[in-house]
Amino acid sequence: MAIGPAPERLIDHTLLRPDATTADVERLCEEAAAYGFWAVCVQPVHVQRCVTLLENADARVATVAGFPLGAALPETKAFEAKRAVELGAREIDMVVNIGALLDGDEKRVADDIRAVREACAHGIVVKVILETGYLDDAQKRAACRIAMAEGADHVKTCTGFGPGKATPEDVRLMREVVGPEFGVKAAGGIRTKDTFWTMVRAGANRIGTSSAVAIIDEIRRDTEADPT
Repeated sequence: MAIGPAPERLIDHTLLRPDATTADVERLCEEAAAYGFWAVCVQPVHVQRCVTLLENADARVATVAGFPLGAALPETKAFEAKRAVELGAREIDMVVNIGALLDGDEKRVADDIRAVREACAHGIVVKVILETGYLDDAQKRAACRIAMAEGADHVKTCTGFGPGKATPEDVRLMREVVGPEFGVKAAGGIRTKDTFWTMVRAGANRIGTSSAVAIIDEIRRDTEADPT
């Protein structure tokens, strides 16, 4: 069963573990090139290596800023983003200022997102990670509205390091707020084809997962078994 684009092209093949080695990063890039994933998402220290490894592949390099806590200063997040773009990253997944959002201080949240957006050149995709496990629905809606107003391109559920994981309910809520044209990325706990399709049906147009190969292998086996 297919929905919209090929499933491979919805995936950010993710490796954000602090213990990731050079060999792990090289394997990630080999898999991204072989499977045709949209992007790899790695820690900033791996960006330059991934850009080189994927030079002839149809996969972007994404990285993170203020990750995973979101508590860095706006100028620190902005510098992380700017430097990553200089090294070849084309997408930045930044963590929102979670404490400011819980305080209801929308100005601080907006300033934080704006700093990263302004640090990135035109054409660089900025995704705002809400870390939904900390938030109630009103706070999730507020974060989505602020991200849109400050020029982000996507809102994203979770880091995978916080208390929650992606849920279809959160994806539907986020899609409802941002409308049909804005990006919604589901990440956190997506490890099977059933969860993958659940998030896509709920409204996600990007999936972040460290289980991308297993998911696509499972989808391909199903397609071969039932090509209709």
